[in-house]
Amino acid sequence: MTDDFSSLGLSTKVTDAVTSAGYTTPTEIQAQAIPHLLQKKDLIGIAQTGTGKTASFVLPMLTLLENGRARARMPRTLILEPTRELAAQVSENFEKYGKNHRLTMALIIGGVSFEDQNKKLDRGVDVLIATPGRLLDQIDRGKIMLNGVEILVIDEADRMLDMGFIDDIEKICSRLPPRRQTMLFSATMDAQIERLTKKFLKDPVHVQVSRAASTADTIDQKLVKVGSKPEDKRASLRDLIRASDGLTNAIIFCNRKREVATLAKSLERHGFSAGALHGDMDQKSRTETLDAFKNNRLTLLVASDVAARGLDIPAVSHVFNFDVPVHAEDYVHRIGRTGRAGRLGVAYTLVAPADGKHLDAILKLIQKPIDYLESGKAAPAAAASAEGSEERPARPARSRRGGPRTRADAEAAAAAPVPAAEPALEKPKPARTRTGKTRAEAEAEAQSPSPERGQQRPPRSRGRQRPEAEAAESEGNDSNSPFGNDGPIPAFLLRPTRAVS
Repeated sequence: MTDDFSSLGLSTKVTDAVTSAGYTTPTEIQAQAIPHLLQKKDLIGIAQTGTGKTASFVLPMLTLLENGRARARMPRTLILEPTRELAAQVSENFEKYGKNHRLTMALIIGGVSFEDQNKKLDRGVDVLIATPGRLLDQIDRGKIMLNGVEILVIDEADRMLDMGFIDDIEKICSRLPPRRQTMLFSATMDAQIERLTKKFLKDPVHVQVSRAASTADTIDQKLVKVGSKPEDKRASLRDLIRASDGLTNAIIFCNRKREVATLAKSLERHGFSAGALHGDMDQKSRTETLDAFKNNRLTLLVASDVAARGLDIPAVSHVFNFDVPVHAEDYVHRIGRTGRAGRLGVAYTLVAPADGKHLDAILKLIQKPIDYLESGKAAPAAAASAEGSEERPARPARSRRGGPRTRADAEAAAAAPVPAAEPALEKPKPARTRTGKTRAEAEAEAQSPSPERGQQRPPRSRGRQRPEAEAAESEGNDSNSPFGNDGPIPAFLLRPTRAVS
């Protein structure tokens, strides 16, 4: 391998900037790719993450752009990135290595004002770094013309395909001049990448410094068995973080954006320095969170796969996969955030009972066994959730008819001790009235003469006349009725009066 950058054919301005940045020896991908790119050949670069792919196309591009001048709305080079963070990182590389040049650059990404971007485009830029969606928006607005592009870079090509950018890339490439230099870089290579290269590249040079989808030997990989409940996984993660030796900072990956926010808040409640990073956040918040993590103001960065590709944070000591990635290739990119530039790193993957299928795909892809963490190496997960909820005894599964769901459940139920028979219920006591007497006693008392009243109080009837009134009505009641023969005596007049004592 080449001993230093001066022997690669780069210009003096570029090598001086590289030396001032503290780099003396090129990586393997840089040593093999840069000479071909300086000869303006199309190139396919396959290398595992963290091997310096960005510098392998930035450095020769700076050398090739030293001659020429940018025109308004017609960039000379175009670099396509799948995410805003990667685009911003590439722009930082151009600023660092191009400090001795007077090249202009524009960053066309979502979440940034169109007006600020348009001002740069109107003045003309040498280097245009963009995400596909925002670039097409500017093209449709008539702010960018691509017929002056001399160099095209498709970075993280496999990620582009995963995110569904293949149609956008085809639209963009159809607007480019046919005579151009095209570079394609990726960490993995599959059939779709092959078709993409045949369509957009001409006689490309293949540079592959490691087997596709391989993991770095500097990363200590471990699996950790956890429960399927989210609160149990969070408790296991907290115990694992506390028990990890030498943890200075870490990235924690989740499969879903909603889980990213939930986990970050949970870690903050338990006293950890944590922040969230996912695609639904606005660009300002994403930039502030990433800067805080880079500058050690945050210890834990909980992120979706938006942070798995190409982010250059060399000093990440640990990576935790809170969720086993659905796509096996994402595992390679995730754990590649640690163990970079020859440093040692640690990667833990939390494996729930339902993750067997995805774990098998990962092991098949990397062709390397991963051991489970030995018991006692990390603190055991809390028996109960620390989220404030108590454990409840599990209820046996039952069928729709109310019985045990399986034969094993039925046998377990038959083997269970039979509870003692409940005591027989006591005979209900007779209802009592307000006076404390039973209904039978009250009726018997009502039928006997009362010494206070001197006579029996006739029972009330509801909805019909009293017996006395019915008898008087039937007999005509012409002798005793004070009302003559006009009709029976009203029932209310027949009620006995209460003696006043």
